Amino acid sequence: MRIGELSARTGVPVATIKYYVREGLVAGGERTSHNQVSYGEEHVRRLRLVRSMVETGSLPIATVREVLAEVEDPSRDLDSALGVASRALSSHRVPEDAPEEAHLATALAIVRRRGWNRMSADHGYIRALADVIGRLELFGIGDLAELEDRYARAAEQVAEADIRLLMLREDRDEILETMIVGTVLGDALFEILRRIAQVEISGREFKRDAQGTEAKQREHKEDLSTRDGYAARSAPGTGTYHAQMAMSAIVGFSTVQADWAVLR
Repeated sequence: MRIGELSARTGVPVATIKYYVREGLVAGGERTSHNQVSYGEEHVRRLRLVRSMVETGSLPIATVREVLAEVEDPSRDLDSALGVASRALSSHRVPEDAPEEAHLATALAIVRRRGWNRMSADHGYIRALADVIGRLELFGIGDLAELEDRYARAAEQVAEADIRLLMLREDRDEILETMIVGTVLGDALFEILRRIAQVEISGREFKRDAQGTEAKQREHKEDLSTRDGYAARSAPGTGTYHAQMAMSAIVGFSTVQADWAVLR
């Protein structure tokens, strides 16, 4: 196909395609004459992948180049390539200072209780989780961290759905594109759903009644226990899937609503 058709199929302007070729993000086409270049399906897939990183993932060109070089490394399997892309998309900084031992122990306990054993204590995601726990305590809302098992359970369900979606794809670039777009837009989806759920729950718990009396916050321990039991029974098996994406569901998908059952 000519470059105009390539542009039409991918939604990438011709000038941008030429720029990506110059930057080494996309391979040049096959020259068929002195003034004509032909492009194939591999260019369509690669342009969509690059576009997803630049436009959806908001990654700078230099980072995109580094990610592509890493994922094209023949020594990397798909799991490792997904990890490279996932880390590039992560908006959570890894704290420079070592977390407090107590916070690190809490973070490790959270992931170990879910059977997540692929990450060591010095992994960036574990340290970031420990940092969040420390900040919760700093602001006097450490009791939120006590809901970690509920957050982790919801995160695991999301991560399982993420990986099942990727398994429906066959081409490596298409899998990476789906992961990148799904991660970025999935974060936005969860943030919106969490806000909607909070509005609903807040209206039930704190809205004034018809007589103008402030409703008291009700206890839901028994109800939540029942719903948690249902969620645990209905959750899909963990299986062997990409553990870094599961941690992304805790760290990257930090907007998961604590009372997850409301969204089910």
